[in-house]
Amino acid sequence: MKLGVSSYSYWHFTPEKVPIEHVIEEAARLDLDGVEILHRQMASEDRCYTQRLKRLAFLNGLDLHALSIHQGFVSPDADERAKNLAHTVRCIDLAYELGIPSIRLNSGRWNTVGSFTELMALDGIEPRLPGYTDDDAYGWIAGCIEECLPHAERNGVVLALENHWGLTATPEGVNRILSAVESDWLMGAMDCGNFLADPYTKLRAIAQHTALVHAKTYHGGGEWYTLDLDYTRVRDILAEVGFDGYVSLEFEGKEDAHTAVPKSIEMLRAALGIA
Repeated sequence: MKLGVSSYSYWHFTPEKVPIEHVIEEAARLDLDGVEILHRQMASEDRCYTQRLKRLAFLNGLDLHALSIHQGFVSPDADERAKNLAHTVRCIDLAYELGIPSIRLNSGRWNTVGSFTELMALDGIEPRLPGYTDDDAYGWIAGCIEECLPHAERNGVVLALENHWGLTATPEGVNRILSAVESDWLMGAMDCGNFLADPYTKLRAIAQHTALVHAKTYHGGGEWYTLDLDYTRVRDILAEVGFDGYVSLEFEGKEDAHTAVPKSIEMLRAALGIA
């Protein structure tokens, strides 16, 4: 396995963004293998900017291994789904420009709960929109992903569906989508911190499809919640399926990232057996 850091670890959606360039330099200082870029953290989508990031990563001996995007396909409004589909296709283009081989993909959610705090109280699972069923939503998701896949394949970008609330808040939801769309270019992104109860059983249930792992830590207490995760157990789950790809640290605590990220990396190296 290789170990990287998500740029999200240094910026939790505060008004002032932390530059991606700074994250790349910090990753090199920590002798990591790669950086995962949070799309919303990018200063621009301009080609000159993306190529500067690619050059900086190359000169620091780092891969840009994933682009984490926000989109959702759970909407009865065809125009809304089309807007999210277009955004996903655009992000595939950005990944290609950056030399990134994978995108973190969301299923989307019903958006019937107003705040993230309320959503967490419901373990990430919302009431459906009146008049619609989960079958409707899974159909919208599968249909939109199928439309994205030819573009992903042409550009060599794996779509990695994450267990990220909404219709993927359960392993059954993740696996239902992955089973409905048969393609080598759709796989899973295992987020170790997004199953709030009985995480290891649930992580094992999605492990076979994993192309990318997100390893969350919470030094200083979590921004939204805190989990006490045992990454030696995660290592064993990944070993069972022969996973040998990238693990991205997603530090999600209140401590300063410049002290918390190095501690998290040290812990992950030891727990996962990554030199």
